[in-house]
Amino acid sequence: MPSPALISVWMMAKKAYFSCTFVNKSVFYMSQELNQPEQQQPAGRPQEPKRDYTKAYWAVIILLLASNIYFIVSSNKAAKQRDQVQAEFNFSDSSRKSVESDYNAALVRLDELVSKNSEMQNLLGDKDGEIAQLRKQIDAIIKNKNATSAELGQAKRLINLLNSKVQTYEERIASLESDNERLGVEKEILLDERDALDAEREQLAKLGSILHVSNIRMMPIDIKRGGKKVNETQRAKRVDVMRIMFDIDENRIKETSVTEFYLRITGPQGNVLSNAAYGSGVTTLDDGSSLNYTLSKLIEVPKNTKVDDVVVDWNQDSDYKAGDYKIEIFQGGFAVGSGNVTLR
Repeated sequence: MPSPALISVWMMAKKAYFSCTFVNKSVFYMSQELNQPEQQQPAGRPQEPKRDYTKAYWAVIILLLASNIYFIVSSNKAAKQRDQVQAEFNFSDSSRKSVESDYNAALVRLDELVSKNSEMQNLLGDKDGEIAQLRKQIDAIIKNKNATSAELGQAKRLINLLNSKVQTYEERIASLESDNERLGVEKEILLDERDALDAEREQLAKLGSILHVSNIRMMPIDIKRGGKKVNETQRAKRVDVMRIMFDIDENRIKETSVTEFYLRITGPQGNVLSNAAYGSGVTTLDDGSSLNYTLSKLIEVPKNTKVDDVVVDWNQDSDYKAGDYKIEIFQGGFAVGSGNVTLR
């Protein structure tokens, strides 16, 4: 459909055409009258004076031309005014859509802030807050269908201010998230260091509580006269009891307590001497491995005090065989001393 401006121009051209046609016809008729031959007057009749209409015709022509020029100029001016009004309307409509689009984009950013940070919900939801006041002013302008260009420009400035506030909040949240992430990493590092220190301290306390034994001796005993006479012997066939003796060195860390020691005796063929009836069993060492021990003994160990000549006897039903015998002593999951003896 043709625009109002195009229709107006067409109407002006049509009127100008008809006006020019009228002027041309008037000029033609005037020229015809001027060129007509003079009529013969009857004889004896006085000749009437000839009338001259040239000036009148030219006045009419000039008047018509002036009126046409005025009409054309007025019509052009009116067309320009209509075009200007239409352009202003189009600009106003475009400006309103631009303002609404910018405002909707700012509201989306606000919603994202609220979803990312719960504290922002209280801040942005405050009816008396700065953000709420800005939104109130912008809403009032946008809801006004007759808002002027100046008012829409004011709304655009308010939206720019709103976006500036939103950007400030976004940067603040990003900074807080960065700080939280950094603090979280630092916290994890500190926790790892603390756990490592606790583990190290626990390990040191465990190692410090391990008792050290020294002066380990193995004494093959020959018992005679119903136990009244006890002799040390190196002959395997005469051994009745394998006596183990050792000292417990002074310990300044472990508090006074009753401590269990595990003893393992290994025979010439590499076998562990054991008999459940005489106290043999299995325990677990610090590294998680199992230890088959020959016998165990509970000993009270005072703090800062050395214990001398601890005696542990091992009896077995079978005879001892000639060869090397090894004694190993364990406490707290660690080996704390060893010794050996040879039987012939």
